[in-house]
Amino acid sequence: MGGGHHHYNPEAEPKRDQDLEALKAAKIPLAFRDMCAHLLVDLNKCRRENMYSPNQCGHERHTYEECGYNSWLQRIEAKKQEARIKKAQVADDA
Repeated sequence: MGGGHHHYNPEAEPKRDQDLEALKAAKIPLAFRDMCAHLLVDLNKCRRENMYSPNQCGHERHTYEECGYNSWLQRIEAKKQEARIKKAQVADDA
């Protein structure tokens, strides 16, 4: 069991620049148009093709969920870096 078995998946990288026209054409709701929305287009297409079978689209679903996790890790790291900068500024002012 245990964790630490994560392998790098370049497909699951969050993208800041999304093709908004493609998201609109795929009818992705605004609430889901985040940095992983480019993966949701393929996932939803697979779901429709397989009549939303829970046993299908595993790779697409895993890649989309992994992208969300990677996005969360990036936000956490940015927050930590922001805190370090703020702490350094306070130390310089003192």
